[in-house]
Amino acid sequence: MTTRNLNRIFLTCASLIVTTVLPVRAQSVETVGTRALGMGGAFVAVATDSSATWWNPAALATGPFLDLALASAVTETTGELPANRDRAGWFALGTPPFGFSYYRLRITEIQNPTSTVTESGSREDRRAGVTSLAASQLGITLVQGVLPGVHAGTTLKYVRGTVRGSVEDAALDSGDLLDRGEDLEGGDTDGAFDLDLGVIAVAGPLRLGLLVRNVLEPEFTSDAGVARMDRQVRVGAAYDGEAAGKSPLVIAIDADLRTTRDVSGERRNVAVGAEHWWADRRIGLRAGARINTIGTHSRTATAGGSVALRSGLFAEGHVVHGGTDDDKGWGLGVRVSF
Repeated sequence: MTTRNLNRIFLTCASLIVTTVLPVRAQSVETVGTRALGMGGAFVAVATDSSATWWNPAALATGPFLDLALASAVTETTGELPANRDRAGWFALGTPPFGFSYYRLRITEIQNPTSTVTESGSREDRRAGVTSLAASQLGITLVQGVLPGVHAGTTLKYVRGTVRGSVEDAALDSGDLLDRGEDLEGGDTDGAFDLDLGVIAVAGPLRLGLLVRNVLEPEFTSDAGVARMDRQVRVGAAYDGEAAGKSPLVIAIDADLRTTRDVSGERRNVAVGAEHWWADRRIGLRAGARINTIGTHSRTATAGGSVALRSGLFAEGHVVHGGTDDDKGWGLGVRVSF
């Protein structure tokens, strides 16, 4: 068998791998929520705004009369392969005990490259699998009181997803490969019903929360393969200084109870964060950090802020920085709350 034939067989097999079994991970919980991302993802027990429809449906019961948010965010890890990029845009409305939300997600990943000998036999030809999941989620959130200070909630959601894949030259810049993944077109769209569950317990300044996302673990099937959104379980605790009659400072910690996977390997995060308001809640600043306790043990720092443009109308943003300059993210949004 000639070297040319071997090379063709390799490329064919690589294409088949990408188009039949795609290791697309579930969307990370740290994808949505301007306040949450500014606090490093320590938000399960804090989610008093409309992002509770994502972070903890039960916490909507402890929020304001009306909270409405429109925002977008992007987080990416480039540099050496593997690489990934998460984009999210959302509209969320909360008015206890009801919430409505729409989230649009694009999860793009570049796998570790594989190699083969070129036709001349003089060098290696490195190829990388590019996978992308475009998903939209429409949800209705309902909350019910269980005991004094204890609430349970659920976000009933319909999720539509399209899986796309290709094989690209691994010599290209990882950012260019991610751009190619986002530009992929075609593919069949699949849909599934799912739900998220949440519990919140409040006793004075102390708050405890539990979140279970993707309870039914929906799968999306297309010509490019199958992608499953794995179940995610997270607990959180927070101290609210304002509820104790002190300064409007919130300190929080979250921990994943279930391991998930991304292109870098297994992940189970612990996050800490803080938020403080000044000038009669017209200016809010927040900061946070999270660490993956298994696998790569990656570390991420975050910061964010809110400014009241007028009473009840806030402009908000956040930034994310990982262990290197290649791990970064940002987001902007507007929120009405009263």
